[in-house]
Amino acid sequence: MTDHRPLLRSIFDAAVAAAHPDRVLAAHLPPAPKGRVICLAAGKAAAAMAAAAEAYYLDRLGLDPARLSGLATTRHGHGVPTRRIRVVEAGHPVPDEAGLKAADDTLKLAAEATADDLVLVLISGGGSANWIAPAEGVTFAQKQQVNKALLRSGAPIGEMNTVRKHLSRIKGGRLARAAYPATIVTLGISDVPHDDPAVIASGPTVPDTSTLADARAIITRYNLPVDDAVRRALDDPRNETCKPDDPAFARARFELIGRPRESIDAAVLAARNAGYEVVDLGADLEGEARTVAAAHAQMALKARAEGRQLAILSGGELTVTVTGHGRGGPNQEYALALIAAFAETKGISALAADTDGADGGAGSPTDPAGAMIDQRTFDAVRRLKLDPAAYLADNDATGFFAATGDLLITGPTLTNVNDVRVILVDRI
Repeated sequence: MTDHRPLLRSIFDAAVAAAHPDRVLAAHLPPAPKGRVICLAAGKAAAAMAAAAEAYYLDRLGLDPARLSGLATTRHGHGVPTRRIRVVEAGHPVPDEAGLKAADDTLKLAAEATADDLVLVLISGGGSANWIAPAEGVTFAQKQQVNKALLRSGAPIGEMNTVRKHLSRIKGGRLARAAYPATIVTLGISDVPHDDPAVIASGPTVPDTSTLADARAIITRYNLPVDDAVRRALDDPRNETCKPDDPAFARARFELIGRPRESIDAAVLAARNAGYEVVDLGADLEGEARTVAAAHAQMALKARAEGRQLAILSGGELTVTVTGHGRGGPNQEYALALIAAFAETKGISALAADTDGADGGAGSPTDPAGAMIDQRTFDAVRRLKLDPAAYLADNDATGFFAATGDLLITGPTLTNVNDVRVILVDRI
């Protein structure tokens, strides 16, 4: 039996490498301004992006170190050494006190900028949780409660961020308002389907077209348990986000430097180079993880019956509506749903993982990135007498794959362009 795990991992690694800050950032950095460069970064790639910016301005351009400062807020375990830009590790997916303080410090740094300065904003997935600045009248604990409820609701990331930005002093264009009249250049690595700048890290420096009414409707749609203070904040016109005609954007521009599509392209190339015909399902898939898995499994089984050597690849960001009490994330749940569908069919293997190195989890650097499955998984299920359906019903994919030994542990990758899912179908 051929071991396809090294190939699965190499396809995943190709996708991650295509979006690493060391590869994608430098070509997009603006020239040094007349005044200072104030770097404000948030997200899982924030520290790596800050370090790459330092290398560009200090080493390549020879900028006086005294003219470079800033603050990068990233997830715990995702920090890297920097020289002039301070790094703070904070909570994700649930915000913590470190993120609260870092967001306040970020707003203060932005407010210090003058018309001669460049405010360089570097954002990536995770920035919404890292920059936590509750709206007036909403406590930190209440904001945490909203985040937890959203994470369990099954709401897509765009809807989650619509609520978040209307309960924030930094999201929804408000950071740009704080930094005006400086020149504001935002460089983003996208972790959202369709790469909407207003959704990436909840759009701290770009206009927002969603409204307070939209946020209230999402609360109602998912029946989210929120405090009265949150409801009052979502009724307060002062918490409306910054719209396109806001003067804050007069000297602001946004540029995407890393996209899920480019990472999926790298994965497709790796699979083709390994001799597989490829079905590319796109970089923007959304939906319930187990439902998407069932559809993909049927494609794989059909290819297997036809004797094709096929790789089925997809990106995007799936969701899980949590009804059980287990642990896991959408990629692990997707992989667990595949197992039941494949029913020990030989010649099929798969990987599903988040490019940031963490799929769900509790915010630890050792959280699993996802899971891999192959014949060894089916052998373990039989040997250990495991019931995949029972684990799926309890949303306990982590528990299942910990038992079978199939968790994918990568550690922090220092980027984030959503999920990569690969199913390999081989001729027997």
